[in-house]
Amino acid sequence: MNYSSNFLTVNPEKEEFVTADGQTFGCYGIITELVTEKTDLKAFLFQYAAPLLRPGDILLLSEKMVACAQGKARPMESIRPGRLARFLCRFVRKTDYGIGLSIPETMQCALDECGAPRILLAAAAGAAGRLFGKKGWFYRVAGYRAAAVDGPCGFTIPPYDRCVVPAPDKPERLARELREALGCAVLIIDCNDIGGRILGCSEPGLDRKLLLRVLAQNPLGQSREQTPIGILRPCETRPAPRR
Repeated sequence: MNYSSNFLTVNPEKEEFVTADGQTFGCYGIITELVTEKTDLKAFLFQYAAPLLRPGDILLLSEKMVACAQGKARPMESIRPGRLARFLCRFVRKTDYGIGLSIPETMQCALDECGAPRILLAAAAGAAGRLFGKKGWFYRVAGYRAAAVDGPCGFTIPPYDRCVVPAPDKPERLARELREALGCAVLIIDCNDIGGRILGCSEPGLDRKLLLRVLAQNPLGQSREQTPIGILRPCETRPAPRR
């Protein structure tokens, strides 16, 4: 694949145009080379995103891609789970979109990121939630740094299919810095095929709830699309379907 060719793509099974609250956005991915800890993120974005940007565009960055560029990806064999991680992971359920904190290695990363006291408090909240038939209390207490831990899975691009990737550092500040460099709004997002969250937003005035509805289809994809960045492009009217 020639990564020097810049173009927008609509990933398989994704809609090009999404309307929410009467506002329509074009939803695009940008195919890039593999991002590693050696990637200069600003130079990478100037190469792949800057030539495609139009006034009003919102640049999307996968939180996993940002964390990998920050050198935060941890090979599974480098992680040494402690007793607490091995104990707590037994109470986490696996889901269809990932293993979450259900293995000792990902739980250990959550402990490293959030601290044992917070994870223990979150575990207590999760247990209480189950008693009342409520879901999500663990992550409400643990916070986004625990929820954003990505474990290894078969549909991830190597070598990250054998890595645990925690949340990126200081996503809000980074989004603002990239906005100054690129001159467009920037979102750092943690999305999968059942939902998502915005970890970093360069513009305080943007409607995050609206944008999350637009992003609900996960336009950057969840498999090996190799589109770690993308663009939301506001449209005055919904374009007619292509023939």
